[in-house]
Amino acid sequence: MHSPRRLAATVFVSLDGVVESPEKWSFPYWNDEIGKFKFEETFASDAILLGRVTYEGFAAAWPSRKDPDGFADRFNTMPKYVASRTLKTLAWNNSHLIEGDLAKAVSKLKREPGQDIVIHGSPGLIRSLMPLDLIDEYRLLVYVYRRSDKPAKAGAAATPWSG
Repeated sequence: MHSPRRLAATVFVSLDGVVESPEKWSFPYWNDEIGKFKFEETFASDAILLGRVTYEGFAAAWPSRKDPDGFADRFNTMPKYVASRTLKTLAWNNSHLIEGDLAKAVSKLKREPGQDIVIHGSPGLIRSLMPLDLIDEYRLLVYVYRRSDKPAKAGAAATPWSG
């Protein structure tokens, strides 16, 4: 019998806890260490789990990308599972819509044989899965950067998932 797959959530997070829209603030700080981590993570996994917003951004950007190391090819060809209540069709290669009960669908994916499943970004999806105890590992890539254009909400409890 095989061991259950692990579900890891990888998120770019600013020093003040912002995880949304990393394409607007994280790219200037990308470095070889982050690139090596993402490369190794991608080749140690064989499935991607995404929320709708992240899926739409990735599906618009990744299909046309090429690189000599095979990262883009790996990312584009591996199965992608998308949690969405609004999407009806998925155009990106090897994408599958999760319909119905999210907890049951993710639990089923974890029981299937294979390597790690990685959630890339998708903070809304992560928020949905956290209380269900389905995420085995959180990989927070903390950027020493403060999103000063997005002040903390008055009276809100500070959490790593604050918008």
